[in-house]
Amino acid sequence: MDLEKLWQSTLGEMEIQLTKANFSMWLKESRPIDWREGTLYVSLPSNFAKSWIEDKYHKNILGILRNKENSVKKVEFVINSQMPAPQKAAASSKELGELGAGELDLGRADPETNLNPRYTFSTFVVGPSNELAFAAAKAITEVIGKYNPFFIYGGVGLGKTHLIQAVGNEIVSRYQKKIKPKYVPSEQFTREVVWGLRNDRIESVKKKYRDADVLIIDDIQFIGGKEKTEEEFFHTFNALYEANKQIIISSDRPPQSLPTLEERLRSRFEGGFVADIGYPEYEMRVAIIRSRLSEAGRNIDDNVVDLLARRLRKNIRELEGVLKKLLFLQETGHTEITMALAEEIIDKSTKNLSKRVGDAQILKAVAEFFNVSIEDLVSHNRRKEIVEPRQIAMYLLREISELSYPYIGEKMGRDHTTAIHSYEKINQEVNKNPALNQKILTIKDILYKS
Repeated sequence: MDLEKLWQSTLGEMEIQLTKANFSMWLKESRPIDWREGTLYVSLPSNFAKSWIEDKYHKNILGILRNKENSVKKVEFVINSQMPAPQKAAASSKELGELGAGELDLGRADPETNLNPRYTFSTFVVGPSNELAFAAAKAITEVIGKYNPFFIYGGVGLGKTHLIQAVGNEIVSRYQKKIKPKYVPSEQFTREVVWGLRNDRIESVKKKYRDADVLIIDDIQFIGGKEKTEEEFFHTFNALYEANKQIIISSDRPPQSLPTLEERLRSRFEGGFVADIGYPEYEMRVAIIRSRLSEAGRNIDDNVVDLLARRLRKNIRELEGVLKKLLFLQETGHTEITMALAEEIIDKSTKNLSKRVGDAQILKAVAEFFNVSIEDLVSHNRRKEIVEPRQIAMYLLREISELSYPYIGEKMGRDHTTAIHSYEKINQEVNKNPALNQKILTIKDILYKS
């Protein structure tokens, strides 16, 4: 395999997807260094570049690589300074093996459990918005099966993946190999089911997950509407549950708000322990920034910390991304992290949602969330299951895009007084009705993520 040719071809596709500045900053200096047992190793100039690429682009890069070369199973990023000298850049498998994973700072997922060792309870910042979920997660590690299934839900970037993987890593540490956890994103589970069916190997897929003592499945909402995957997960769920094995599930919304999932699955999720992770308050956001700075062995001015915590209020992943970018600029350009620089990076990273989201996208997100059609939203249908989504759509058109009431009314096939009534009704109820608030936050997250 020509690694250089494969990587340059991959970079070509990534360059199309990214802005010129982002491509130049994060990927231009990357280079392939080794191929071993289905894993492509790629070197990067710094730890911050490694963290950023793993956080933002890993999935896209791996997908492109697999399309070009189906023998690629994984891609791992390593640091230039921790590799042999440049003249030995094309390190052999033997050399890589002798260096050891610790020295290479690979941070790879464990091949048996699929867990990332970086996600632990000690690095999870606890506050009022997540303390119930955290307490339940800790209790599970002490008595396996105490809360079964354990269902965590919350918006994008609030730490669900960190917490559920921390449960698995704590179980590995506490029980060694006596209890076997297995972590899988739902998209990977779907791919494996499809592969098993196509290749007459579905029994091996079943065995892989039903042999686990603790099954941790991330982003369960993505299996909705995939009939064969739902069927297989349903039977896997039952097999594990009846064997008193622990099941841990995460989602971007509560079980009752997963309309694309079969009722029999939703009812099983609702029968367990359901906990939400909410949006972090100011003090918690400050604690997260301080924690990440401590992990990196760095420090920044208190005023900058305050600015980050005040401006980046919703998404922990976004907050951490801005912080990584600032530290990267400080490390590579010896730039002082001033208030002006922090303001600039925040503004670039969090462009006004209204400028990025059109009214068609809002209607599409609402329709998909409630599992109705856009035609139903704009029709004169007065069924209860349509009225609420329609009112929420009008509320979001006003809230996010700041459209005029006459325009919203026309868009929804109504007059402006109906648009005003819908907006005011939802606006009054959203702070009193937690279920309604969660629906709206989740739809906003879907828009934000897209």
